[in-house]
Amino acid sequence: MAEENAAQEQPEFRMLKMYVKDLSFENPQAPQVFSQPLKGESKIELNLDLRNRKIDEDHYEVSLHIIAKLVTSGETSSLFVAEIEHAALFMMKNIPSEHFEAILAVDCPSLLFPFTRQIICQAVLDGGFQPFLMEPVNFMALYQNQKAKRQQATPTVN
Repeated sequence: MAEENAAQEQPEFRMLKMYVKDLSFENPQAPQVFSQPLKGESKIELNLDLRNRKIDEDHYEVSLHIIAKLVTSGETSSLFVAEIEHAALFMMKNIPSEHFEAILAVDCPSLLFPFTRQIICQAVLDGGFQPFLMEPVNFMALYQNQKAKRQQATPTVN
């Protein structure tokens, strides 16, 4: 009986389903962008946003919202804009409350990111450009930096 209770109280964490919530690719200068030399130096502007929400007692949705733009110093508009909101449904049971924040900010996006990266890479490739391979993201470092900023912003009471 004690073994049954212990088994029921074991922490459980797993990804149940991944899905694309929003995906868009814009190629505003096609076809000229492919037949004329680029003016100026090109660079990628990248914006990554992590979102999460509680679905019910044991389920959470975590999503990565990424916008990647290829811009050149000599052009007035972007060469391409790729945008994705890629999400997953996670089951989290019997997880101690002090671990929830880190799991949602580090573990969940770390599992999701490689798939998100592949979808964006394929969209850019299908748009006629060289594959765009995003660098890996250190979600632990982002989480620790965000946590440190929150602690600095919160005044201490003596």
